[in-house]
Order: sequence, then C-alpha cells, then structure tokens
Amino acid sequence: VGKDRKRIEVAQTAIDDDDNKTTITGKELKLVINKNPIMLEIYDRDNTILHRDTPQLAYRCDSNSRRFHTCEIMNGDYFYGFGEKTGHLNKRGKFLTMSQNDTMGYDPVNSDSLYKHIPFYIKANKVSKKACGYFYHNMRECTFDMGRSHSNYWKPHSTYEVDGGDIDLFFMAGCDIKKVVSDYTFLTGRSALLPKYALGYLGSSMYYSELSKDCDKHITRFIDTVKSEGIPVDGFQLSSGYTAYDSKEGEKRCVFTWNDDRFKDPEKFFENMKKRGIVVSPNVKPGVLLAHPNIDDFTSKDILVKDSNENTYATGIWWGGEGVFADYTNPVCRKEWKKLLKENVIKKGTTSVWNDNCEYDSIVDKDAVVSFDGKGSTIGDTRSIQANLMCQITAEAIREENENVRPFIVCRAGHSGIQRLAQTWAGDNKTAWETLKYNQATVMGMSMCGVSNYGADIGGFYGEAPEPELFVRWVQAGIFMPRFSIHSVNTDNTVTEPWMYPEYTGYIRDAILFRYRLFPYLYSLMAASHENGDMIINPLMVAFPNDDKCYDNDDTFVLGDSLFVANVLEKGNDVRKTYLPSGSKYYGFSYLEDHVTSKVYEGGCEIDIPIEMGSIPLLLTSGAILPLDGEQMRNLTQDTITSLRVLCVADKDNSFTYYEDDGITYNYKSGKYHKMHIDMMAGTKTVLKFTHEGDYKTRLDDMTLEVKSLFNSPIGVTVDGQPLQQYLRYSDYDMNIQGWYYNIETQTTYIHHQQQITRDCEIIIDYENFDMLGM
Repeated sequence: VGKDRKRIEVAQTAIDDDDNKTTITGKELKLVINKNPIMLEIYDRDNTILHRDTPQLAYRCDSNSRRFHTCEIMNGDYFYGFGEKTGHLNKRGKFLTMSQNDTMGYDPVNSDSLYKHIPFYIKANKVSKKACGYFYHNMRECTFDMGRSHSNYWKPHSTYEVDGGDIDLFFMAGCDIKKVVSDYTFLTGRSALLPKYALGYLGSSMYYSELSKDCDKHITRFIDTVKSEGIPVDGFQLSSGYTAYDSKEGEKRCVFTWNDDRFKDPEKFFENMKKRGIVVSPNVKPGVLLAHPNIDDFTSKDILVKDSNENTYATGIWWGGEGVFADYTNPVCRKEWKKLLKENVIKKGTTSVWNDNCEYDSIVDKDAVVSFDGKGSTIGDTRSIQANLMCQITAEAIREENENVRPFIVCRAGHSGIQRLAQTWAGDNKTAWETLKYNQATVMGMSMCGVSNYGADIGGFYGEAPEPELFVRWVQAGIFMPRFSIHSVNTDNTVTEPWMYPEYTGYIRDAILFRYRLFPYLYSLMAASHENGDMIINPLMVAFPNDDKCYDNDDTFVLGDSLFVANVLEKGNDVRKTYLPSGSKYYGFSYLEDHVTSKVYEGGCEIDIPIEMGSIPLLLTSGAILPLDGEQMRNLTQDTITSLRVLCVADKDNSFTYYEDDGITYNYKSGKYHKMHIDMMAGTKTVLKFTHEGDYKTRLDDMTLEVKSLFNSPIGVTVDGQPLQQYLRYSDYDMNIQGWYYNIETQTTYIHHQQQITRDCEIIIDYENFDMLGM
C-alpha cells in the first residue's frame, strides 16, 4: 500500500489493426485479439502459442452476474497452484472452489476449499517446456474447472467462474515456473523477511493455555523441559485460552482480555519467556462474542460488519455463541483495532501476533455491509481480504510500539499478497498418515503461489495422539518447511510433545538439531525469496522442467537448489523408492554427520534407499552449495552464528549467496547486511570465488569448505595464488590450522582458511594429474 506500491514502465509495442483482429507486438510477447468471436491468443517471441481463449465461450456473464473466462487446454498442459489445496499437486481434470473456510480436521485429499483465497495458477507445458501464470485480480468467491467437464463442440478447456466483478486477468509468461512465480510476487509482493527466530522450532498446544489456572507457569515449564531434552526452541504460539472469560453462560473466549487465573501477570510472563529466548505469539481473533464483557464498547463504535439492511450488526456463529465481526475495510475500525491491539497485547511485551479464525465464513448473509473505505460493499465481495488487512494493521501496530523491529505475524487465512505480511500454515489438519503425505503437496502448491513462509502443523492438530512412527516421520519431514511448529488439540487428552515417546525422543531431537544446523541455508533462502521471489521449496517439475517424469511428482522436492529431499511419508517402509530426475547426479548425504557420503547416483532412474527410523533420505544435487552452522546453535533469538561449514559438489558451475544481518531490525534496508557471494566453476581446476557486499560486519570468525568432486586427489590448493598447506591426517587438519586435507573415501577436499570470510578472494583446487614417472 502507499509507498510500497511498485511502478513500472509500460513496454513499447507495435499495433496492427484490421477488421478481423488486432495484433499487439512487444519485445517478448504478441497478443492477438480476434474480434468475431471475441477471443485472445498470446504467443512468445519464438511464436509458440502460450494461451488461447475458447471461441464462443471465452467471456460470458449470466443472469446472476457471474463472470466466466474459458481457455483452451493444450496437449501437455499441467496445472499447479490455486493457493492452499488438498490432494495431488497437478490439478488437471480437477474442479476447484475458492472460498475461505474454517475447516478443522479436513480431508487432506478431497476437502475444498481451505483457508486461503489465492486465484492464481501456473500452466506448465510438458511438450514445449514453457510456463505461464494466470492471476485473476478479484476478491470474490470463484471456481476453476481445469478440464473436468468437456463438450464435443469445443476443444478441451478450462473455465474460471467468479461471483461478480470483472475478468481482470494478469497473464505472466515466463521461460519457466521460477520466472512466473517471481513475476507474480513482483506483482503481489515478495515474501516478508521475517525475524530470524521465525525459522526456529515454535512450540504450541491449545492444552497449555486451557488449564484452569497458572497457564503461564506451565508454559515456561514446557519451554524449560524442551531445553532440558537438548532440543532448541525459539517461539511459543499462545492459543486463545488466555482470553477465556468466566461469564454467566460459562467460559467464553473474549478478544483483548486476559484470564487472571491463567495469567496473573502477563507482562511478567512475557518477560520470563524473553529471558529464555522465546518470542510469544498471542492468538487474536476478529470476532467478538455477544457475551463479551465489553460488547457495548465494540457496538458503540462504527467498527463492525453491518447486516444487509444496515440496521444493526451482522452476527454469525462464533466460539461459544453468536458474535459480531470487525470490518477492517473501515478506517475507523483499523484505527480502533490498532489501539486495542497495542493496549491489550503488544504492550504486554511482544512483537509477534497470531491472527486466527479470520475466514469470516460464519457470516451467512453475504450481503452484510462493509465500509470498503467509505465506498460501500458486502462481506461476500470482501471477506477474502479481511485477513490481509488485519495483518497490515498488526504490522503497523507492532512497528509503532517497537521502532525498527520486524514484526512476526502468523495468519491462517489470506488473499493474494498475504506472503508480504505474514507466515502462514495449512490450518487445523488431522492426525493421519494421509495428512502427512498430502500436506507436503499442499506446501509445495503454496510455494508455487509465492507463499514461501509456510508449513503444516507437525504431528497433526486434530485427532488422537500420533503413533510413534508417524510422529517421528512428521518431524523429519517438517524440519524442511519454513514454518516449523508442533501444534495440537488432541481428542484423547494428550499433548503432542517432542518427548512424548521416550524411546523415540532421540530421533526427534536429531531431526530438530539438523533443522537448526540448516539455519544459514534457510535464512539465505528466505532472504532470496524476499528480494527476488525465489522459491524455498522447489517441486521437481520446477527444479527439473526438462524431465517429463517430474510433472506428476509430488512426494519429493528440492530445498533451494542443492538439497534433494525424499521424506518418508508412508508407514512401515524399510525402503524409500524415489525417482531421481535427469539433468543431475546425486550424492549421498548423512544428516546425522553432516557430510557427503561415497554414494553417487545417476539421474533419470528410480532408486531404492534403505531406511531406518532415524533415516531422512537426503541427497545433494549437482553443483550443490550448502552452508551449515559449524556448531550447534541452541537459540536463534539469543545466539549468533560464528562458524560456517560450506558443502560444495564441484561437478557443475553454480553460485550461492550466503546472507547475514542482525535478524531482528530493518537495518538491512539501509545496507546493514552481509552477502557473501560464492561462485563455483567446476573442472580439473575448480575455482571458488568469494565476493562480499553490504555494510553489516559479519559475525563469522571460522569457516570450512568441504568440496566433493569425482576427480582424483588434488595436487594442491591455492588462495589468491598462494599455496595452502596440505595435511595428511584429518586429525592434524582438524586442529583449526589453515590448510587442506583430502578424504579419499568420500572424494572430499576439506579446506580451512579464513580470508574468504571478510575479503574477496579466489580459491583454486587443482585436480590435474601429476605424472610422477614422467617428471
């Protein structure tokens, strides 16, 4: 909004017009507007057809003012995105609805819709290997028929149907899916650069805030127990039980109140959590119960959604009875809500808020009236943007009370652009193996919609406690999702906690510790997503668009462009079958020991990876550059990375930018960041070039390079032309003395040198054969 809006120059075009059609030709695209019947065709500069409307069906309006846009489905078309969707990743042949709902315990294969309203999808063609994006700029409820219905009179086609408004379509043509996603986020906003602790383990459970008294003590005890188990933790998502009000009608959740029995001194509670390095995210809801003790204060102000006759306020089912709802399209509401949020939540001692239950689906009367900044509209037309506005208000409130501090906002609902405001997740999933499997596809689909800071409740939110194997596999899968939170409301009175199965706690601990060692990589990926719209989770058809077998794959992905992740998603397996796309070699990686193994696999085939309970099938891809924490951090909020290990696979040229800043403030916007650009040129003389950017003084004081190659042992390593000492034993090299060592078993060269941390330099590893007999 306002100063954050982008302005672009309109591209130069040539226009050719005749009685039958108008052709508009630009540098990259050609648009043909056929006049009778009206239909559009779009070609790229290679004259490949990217889009064609369906004649006669292209643009229609029915008697109920619903609009339709129908497009031809071409041979080889696959469809991805559509926001938060269940089932498989490819949606060709599916019928999809887009209407935000509160869907606790949803079916992970068939439920539709969930919590988000993101009318954007990607069409990727397996034949042409080209991709394009469709963003329908409309807030109203809509459906997408992606070829489920058909007619003998027209070619295969898809249809977008919306309840009203215009067919306001932004068409994005990219050479590949990555470019389409980058263009879409350029339009709707890049993912927020969240404070660094948002990538840590976020503890949560409704149980702890629902106890009859002393919830504050139980939560701090939970945090202390996590740490005593040797597990790092950075946040706690505080469920709405802290707002429980004991009324004549029983216990009611009343927004902007605190239960004195459960939290005697909220300020002291936040202070104690801060001392432990924990950021608390209190749950805030947009609904106000009619039984709220301060209901008259809410209804006396012009801040609520009104009924369709504008005589009173619209009511709907809410937690514990009927309620009324904030209208964030109203500037009066935005001002008042911000004031209430500051006084009752933020000033208690937090810079993080969890906006929840903001789908507005319990207002059944879609004609209920909202302000729409004085222009007037209905909740049916605007409910999809209420969550975004709620997050915008929250961000402003946090910044106004905490100058120069990045807010950490969590939100369950959202419209297009929610990624620039909040971290979000797949809502109230149910505890089942099926959920583990298909939530992964949901996460990948959201990644393709530009929502990078996303995840799913680990262990399942709703249902009986997860069985031990399911819980272990869920944690092992969850550590690769940008949002990592174990959150539950188990129906058998249990709480899903890392130590709930003592025999399996070691597996949980190992996985979470690896998550923290991955932090340098994850934070760098989040920075690239914020700056360029890069995806963090890359489905296989994104990473390997030239391999036809990837277009229907949704059980594996690439984290960034270096770590191939084949999570164990099914019960009782001792082998993980996985397809390795062509276009890369793959190198075994042990997450327990953080090193490349001797195993090398060719792409373009399926392999069997033996697995045990502690296994996470991981591989490094060709050209991988993977920075890891050289030590074991305990808390992202309080600790700083000082040691870095960079794993490189030198079989292909590649580059990576390691990103560093203070992790909390907006100082990075004025240049207070450190980027270490690593450019790798593979070959018999492998070159690693380091260049630096930014005014932030790096906190690194130690760095090790571990370079995997299929060549012979190096005959030497130089830094800016100066030879580096070779060590014959790893124990000598491991004394933190400058030098290098070669591990013949894994074909890895270990290089210990500190110059590249702060200065531009060039390291050359010389693999050329040395002919000792002919010297």
